[in-house]
Amino acid sequence: MKSRLLISAFLACTALSAQVTFDRIQKSEQEPQNWLTYSGNNLGQRYSALTQLTPANVGNLEMKWAFQARSLEKFESTPIVVDGMMYVTQAPNDIVALDAVTGKTFWVYNYTPSTDARPCCGRVNRGVAILGDTLFMATIDAHLVAVDTKNGRPVWNTEVASAKAGYAMTLAPLIIKDKVITGVAGGEYGIRGFIAAYDVKTGKEAWRFYTIPGPGEPGHDSWAGNSWQHGGAPVWLTGSYDASTNLTYWGIGNPGPDYGGKIRGGDNLYSDCVVALDADTGKLKWYFQFTPHDVYDYDAVQVPVLADIDWKGKPRKVMMWGNRNGYFYTLDRTTGEFLLGNPFSTVTWSKGLDERGRPMRVQSDNPVAGGPVIYPGPIGATNWYSPSFSPRTGLFYISAWDNYHANFTETPSDFKEGSNYMGGRGVSSMTGALRAPQVVRQKEENGYGTVRAIDPKTGQKVWEFKMADVTSSGLLTTATDLLFTGSREGYFAALDARTGKPLWKVTVGGEIAMGPITYQVNGKQYVAFSAGSSLFSFALR
Repeated sequence: MKSRLLISAFLACTALSAQVTFDRIQKSEQEPQNWLTYSGNNLGQRYSALTQLTPANVGNLEMKWAFQARSLEKFESTPIVVDGMMYVTQAPNDIVALDAVTGKTFWVYNYTPSTDARPCCGRVNRGVAILGDTLFMATIDAHLVAVDTKNGRPVWNTEVASAKAGYAMTLAPLIIKDKVITGVAGGEYGIRGFIAAYDVKTGKEAWRFYTIPGPGEPGHDSWAGNSWQHGGAPVWLTGSYDASTNLTYWGIGNPGPDYGGKIRGGDNLYSDCVVALDADTGKLKWYFQFTPHDVYDYDAVQVPVLADIDWKGKPRKVMMWGNRNGYFYTLDRTTGEFLLGNPFSTVTWSKGLDERGRPMRVQSDNPVAGGPVIYPGPIGATNWYSPSFSPRTGLFYISAWDNYHANFTETPSDFKEGSNYMGGRGVSSMTGALRAPQVVRQKEENGYGTVRAIDPKTGQKVWEFKMADVTSSGLLTTATDLLFTGSREGYFAALDARTGKPLWKVTVGGEIAMGPITYQVNGKQYVAFSAGSSLFSFALR
């Protein structure tokens, strides 16, 4: 009886909501009370136009409700909010419908992954996408599922790839027009990565782009021998979309084996790249490679952040990218032209970027036992943690790790389907830096986490907020020049987005490992974030 009452209340609430059309998603800035996509909008900015919370009153925030996930896995999911309803995933692959005002659970869709699922870095999920009255979720056993928003019942279920072969999916899908787009993880198992689009009504594949070109395709000769067949290049974080060019942009992971560069001579396209694809066909329009022939595990799997800015006195469509390899980039998002690149963290593997943006290596192409200490270490100067861009301040904000380094060693590695395929290891300088078995951790030294504000016109740091420990938190900025962030120690904080001055913080007893969001219901603005295994929502007293 209780479950029937909850469903009835949910249906009464959703009856007042309009369906989420693609036009609504594209014009999300017109309804800032909602959070309709993983990054808040298709430009990847993680910026909100809401104004109720300000630097003057943010100190009056208090917790309104908390949701306790029935999972001890990392809580990396970003919720979406639609007209007072919140949809969030609890690891590994359950969808939960919540009242965004009270936290009340209306329904739960339970998905049981195959026992073949073996994601490298935890049984995690980063959220859902929505279109019409359907939610879409990627699963750790490489399925894409569609679920009815009204009752949590499955609509369709499509196998994207073989979990037994090491494929997985951990990202939140991206909706573009009548397609839902996703990518596959599994680079540590010697997969061949790809991005694929599926019809939202049927779940049938519409197009597929392989992130490693096959024989006869441009870029195939950047892989020695048959190394392309198991070259990794996974896609495990949500991309962005620009309607003016009809291009969708995705970050590609590292080549495989991760540290075993000898068997895969060449630049190894399109690993460690951003690729720009025609959203209707999946055809490659341009690419930019951040780390050619990567032997340090520097996945370029970060969110592409898009904006129109003034560039040398003229308007320009740009892409901003804080890369795992330690460099910040500004690119022309229409052509892929390199505009600038500058280190935002300590970098020793390269002495700089040339005029095309290609790194100038200072070490040999392959790591050796007893070789030099490399900055940054294998986690990178940043990772999957969502950055933010504020159109008000014109600044790009990133969660970074600094003074973080490692020794890298290459060892022989033979491919076996479904087995670990690393080709070496990275000995990291920071305790807890990685949770994968191939990484050996030493005593933590002087590495630290920080939020850095970067001017995308110069690549220079404007301010820094230094933390006592590293951070895995994404960022959120608002139209009142607030920036929200979290830390591994369990603090959630608000900063002044123009100066980095701390304005408020609260301890919630667990690591913040997701991107916070903000939304508004009945005239009240909320900020939601996860810590440990709980999801919290705060608003003014």
